[in-house]
Amino acid sequence: MNADLEKTWEKYTSAWKMTNRADRLAAFSEVLADNAVYTDPLVRATSWDELINYMENLRQQIPSAYFVTTYFMSHHQKSIANWEMKTQENITIGTGISYGEYDDRGKLISMNGFFENNS
Repeated sequence: MNADLEKTWEKYTSAWKMTNRADRLAAFSEVLADNAVYTDPLVRATSWDELINYMENLRQQIPSAYFVTTYFMSHHQKSIANWEMKTQENITIGTGISYGEYDDRGKLISMNGFFENNS
């Protein structure tokens, strides 16, 4: 099951790189529970629309930003992932750790990002 959770995590992470709402919604329908909640030091998104708006705001600030998982570990429907935020030129502009929780179907119900917030 750990490999399945990692595939779910990677599909979720890929949504951060997508550039349109329809693609993100399609990805979300595969890997997020309807009531999934996203939190990080800057936001708490309690709906898919709120999360998509947050993703779109990031892309407005850093148009080519995307995330690469550098380490993933999971057990008992929970995971941690180390990641790097990169630019189109493959330059690392940030790092962090995320914690995820999954329902019995393997869909994410909680995504929690941790990173330095210098604002």
